Amino acid sequence: MANKHVNAVVIGAGAGGGVVAKELATGGLTVVLIERGRWHTFDEHGDDELTSQRTFPLKCGYGPDNERNWRMAPDGKNGWIKVFPNQWSYGNNAACVGSGTVSYGAMAWRYQPVDFHLKTKYGAVQGSSLDDWPLSYDELESYYEKAEYEIGVAGDPTNDPYVPPRKKPYPMPAFSYNREGIILEKAAKRLGLHPFPIPMLRNSVRYNGRAACIHMRTCVGFACPVGAKAGTQNTVIPVALKTGNCELRINCMVSEIIVDDRGKAKGIKYFDADNKLQEQTSDLVVVSASASETARLLLNSKSKLFPNGAGNNNGWVGKNIQDHAYTGAYGLFEDEVYDDVGPGACIAINDFNHRFPDIIGGGVLCNEFIRMPFQFTSIRPSGSRMWGKDHKDFQKHNFKRHIAIHGPVQEMPVFDKMVEVDPVVRDFWGIPVARISGFRHDNDIKVGHFLADKAEVWLKEAGAIYIWQAVPGKESTPSQHQSGTCRMGNDPKTSVTNKYGQLHEIDNIFIADGSLHVNNGGYNPALTILALGYWVGGHITENWRGTKMK
Repeated sequence: MANKHVNAVVIGAGAGGGVVAKELATGGLTVVLIERGRWHTFDEHGDDELTSQRTFPLKCGYGPDNERNWRMAPDGKNGWIKVFPNQWSYGNNAACVGSGTVSYGAMAWRYQPVDFHLKTKYGAVQGSSLDDWPLSYDELESYYEKAEYEIGVAGDPTNDPYVPPRKKPYPMPAFSYNREGIILEKAAKRLGLHPFPIPMLRNSVRYNGRAACIHMRTCVGFACPVGAKAGTQNTVIPVALKTGNCELRINCMVSEIIVDDRGKAKGIKYFDADNKLQEQTSDLVVVSASASETARLLLNSKSKLFPNGAGNNNGWVGKNIQDHAYTGAYGLFEDEVYDDVGPGACIAINDFNHRFPDIIGGGVLCNEFIRMPFQFTSIRPSGSRMWGKDHKDFQKHNFKRHIAIHGPVQEMPVFDKMVEVDPVVRDFWGIPVARISGFRHDNDIKVGHFLADKAEVWLKEAGAIYIWQAVPGKESTPSQHQSGTCRMGNDPKTSVTNKYGQLHEIDNIFIADGSLHVNNGGYNPALTILALGYWVGGHITENWRGTKMK
């Protein structure tokens, strides 16, 4: 029996897709929300670090699975090698209902107003495809606010002199500092810096029917046992389903967007939970599958008018993939600084983002999430033994005596950092796999060293007796914060969508994930992806006229 025709298919039940599905369903459109993974609960995985989505030495606790998903990565010898989701070179994003919002750290940053106009501020940067966004911070501000209130954010920007303009306070009070935060706050103030609590998509008090945070050490990389960490799986997706207008189909892998000979999307082809090929027709398609998988799907959706993939006649689909070149420093202390209060990350400084004339960009600096014991085995000064008695002694003595300060370098977009589809290799379902390649811009390395130096100064002032830096290299594997492969823009020759996420070349296909980002900002992108979900979803519902857009 054929699937019933719907107004919209939304592909991917993560930050962007979950929000869009809710906006469309509450706006009266009939929606099928397709997710390649499944529902996950804390009880399935508990706090076993060997299945953490952040370290995944055995498997990715929240998907995708190794048995059916693989990609190609450069082998360092001008060739390609097959890689699996639990390998760093895969560039892993979770694959489940809620996607990364199930297991993320939940930092809730708004981008700075200048982040939307970097080319205007810095001019053309040689070797980079840097450009301005087609929308401004002011246009997106109310959508940031909507995300903060509907999903739930705790924070207090009072002590941040560089906070972007906002009309309303956060809906929940900020989290208090743990022992690390107290030590670092005093040090930052002595240095003349401006520390403040990290805004979090996590309940500091009971909110929207969900419990308050219980401060488990196993937070980032894991689901929340009480639902205090806010993701689309426990906020907007349930709202969408309750309308009766939205059907969620899990364990379904989309292989192609069907584009007819008139250049219109007619729906999708997908493999269902029994691995049977199905079709779902719709009036429009919204793709929210992550910057790597969204690009892969468009490139695999070939038709008479789009032989190189849907919306890709200009060759920009898959180009400009970015992530964040994380940088910072570790410090060892005489006394214990660990107090077992999760999630660990709690304090930030915004003093080094767009503040220095010889630095293009910058980034926020924060103390890190709790480093669990397995993860800590790889945190060592350069030249340290990674085995034997010295290794074990370092682990035992320093696990509770170290602080990490890191931040996301605002990467320069580079056209030739890209997602392609492999001409030969197929996945479990026979779909051409993604291959991701390219190198960071030299500016990323410069800014990385700049921020690492600032982190080292902060740790020294806090009393660290030994400090070493962790700085990015040229090689890049976009993962948790991937963005940019279907950038929005006003010029159809140098972008994939317009300012509303609508493909320039196929007007009933929309994008609603990090793929839209022209740059990734110097902050975790989750809140911006959520805000863009409201922006794109709101545009569709406001202009919907029964079976088509106005």
